[in-house]
Amino acid sequence: MGSPRKGGNTQILLDEAMRGAREKGAEIAYFDLNNMKIGGCQDCGVCAETCCCHINDDMQLVYQAIRESYRFILASPIFFAGVSAQAKAMIDRCQPFWCEKYLLKRPIPPEGRAGLFITVGGMKKAEGRDCSFATARSFFRTISVLEHRELCQLGVDARGEILKHPEALKEAYEAGKTLMEP
Repeated sequence: MGSPRKGGNTQILLDEAMRGAREKGAEIAYFDLNNMKIGGCQDCGVCAETCCCHINDDMQLVYQAIRESYRFILASPIFFAGVSAQAKAMIDRCQPFWCEKYLLKRPIPPEGRAGLFITVGGMKKAEGRDCSFATARSFFRTISVLEHRELCQLGVDARGEILKHPEALKEAYEAGKTLMEP
């Protein structure tokens, strides 16, 4: 969860997707990135040699979950035509996976991974959606999620406004259920 806004539109859609996934038997490890201590990537190069990040913070919990999981949901509001700072910091810190996969040519297990990207933005223009989608695609490819679905709601800004869009709630719920299918 990359939104700093508790109970906001991104959180509401994510909750619906998780509800759908739970109904299909998912055990969920939930990370509220805004309340975690995750520093930015320092581009120090350590991970290029070790495939591990030397920064000892809450990102270590995320690394473990990425290594052990088959399904992923990334949720972020659109801020200035991109994902939130919280989501971007987590994504940037996935550089060790990139090094492992592309420099050392080692696959990131387990295979058969799938993902879902949920994003909400106040603006109605597609630029924010497109930039956010590109970032999410890079993240998912890096952690070997070869298939993912993207859900985006534009023109939704006020806290809780997404509740006026029952089709979006249903779509998120169904996407969570579908994510759990083989």
